[in-house]
Amino acid sequence: MSRYKPRAKKKRLIKKGKQTKWAPYWTVPKIYGKTRRIHPGRHTVVKRSWRRIKTKA
Repeated sequence: MSRYKPRAKKKRLIKKGKQTKWAPYWTVPKIYGKTRRIHPGRHTVVKRSWRRIKTKA
């Protein structure tokens, strides 16, 4: 990728970067109860990695 990126492309990449984060830890007990131990990544809607799935940004 080029050294200098256009502002619009940077905004799109920032948005995609935010979509890959896990859900907050407090969502697990809220959804499943206090005893279930589940990874908060299961509640993330969009799962994307820079290695696996490319963006069209």
